[in-house]
Amino acid sequence: MERQISILQQEALLKFSNCTSTAELEQIFLQYFGASGSFTRLLKDFKNIPENQRPKLGKLANMVKKELETAYSLKKEKIIKAQSEETIDVTIPGNEPPMGHLHIVTQAIEEIDRIFSQIGFTRVRYREIEWDWYSFGSLNFPPDHPARDDFETFFIDAAPLPKYGRMLLSPHTSSGQVREMERMHSRPPIRMINIAKCYRPNWDISHTPMFHQFEGLVVDEGINITHLKGTMDYFAKQYFGPERKTRLRPFHFQFTEPSFEVDITCGVCLGKGTLPDGQKCKYCKEGWLELGGSGMVHPNVLAAGKIDPKKYTGFAFGWGVERTYMMKSGTKLDDNRLLYTNDIRFLEQF
Repeated sequence: MERQISILQQEALLKFSNCTSTAELEQIFLQYFGASGSFTRLLKDFKNIPENQRPKLGKLANMVKKELETAYSLKKEKIIKAQSEETIDVTIPGNEPPMGHLHIVTQAIEEIDRIFSQIGFTRVRYREIEWDWYSFGSLNFPPDHPARDDFETFFIDAAPLPKYGRMLLSPHTSSGQVREMERMHSRPPIRMINIAKCYRPNWDISHTPMFHQFEGLVVDEGINITHLKGTMDYFAKQYFGPERKTRLRPFHFQFTEPSFEVDITCGVCLGKGTLPDGQKCKYCKEGWLELGGSGMVHPNVLAAGKIDPKKYTGFAFGWGVERTYMMKSGTKLDDNRLLYTNDIRFLEQF
């Protein structure tokens, strides 16, 4: 038995050394260690040798087996390395790395921008760090309005200015309304779409502390509510598709009069309020979802932008980009926070 082990060892080492391909090497390895290989059959014969010889021969067999396995692995690495060195063609173009894509919020912003540019809106973007006056004072908010509370807005620990008040993280893109009037030197016509980040201390399935809004503002002579309705209908048709429905619901905002909430049928339950399994839709609960606010620009806001409210009128609207995207046909997203988890398995779907 000892002599047989030694003979198999020498034969295998010689055959391994003479191999020129991994396929040949694999075949020889199986000749010795496969289910019916020479070395495998030899080990099965251990039951036929005297018990007092088994420890010595077993130790020898294990040592030889490890040696041959090591020789096999080293020879395989050597063949693979030699083949790669021989077959490299430096003139062949390299493999291009996989390409990523824009984040879904960025995709939504680009699509919204494109839709409004088709009807003459100019894209602008205003500050994320803003003053109280632009965010609240110029927009007709009284000094004691709840939105000016620390629980509703992120205020910055900085010295306030006599004219502009405290510094804050912009809670809405509406602060860009008066800034746009100033940029236009208070001379209409104005047709603005402002898309930017906003910040509010909210966190649930439909809110995140940082989010994006797009703000529309139109100011000119003779602007009325039919122009607002037509603009909303145009966007809804272009962005959501003909199967979704919208509605204007009377509401109150400090900076518009009259004011409306714009609602759209839920993209998860398609306006039914319940899912196919009979459970209540946890995202909308009743079939309709709020897109955002809208209305006719308050005369006090026009006056803050040094525009004569007796000569000019306008309308404005402000919607969340994330919420708008989630309600788009086919997405079926039921948790706003998914957009910012950075889970590549989720993001690759869009």
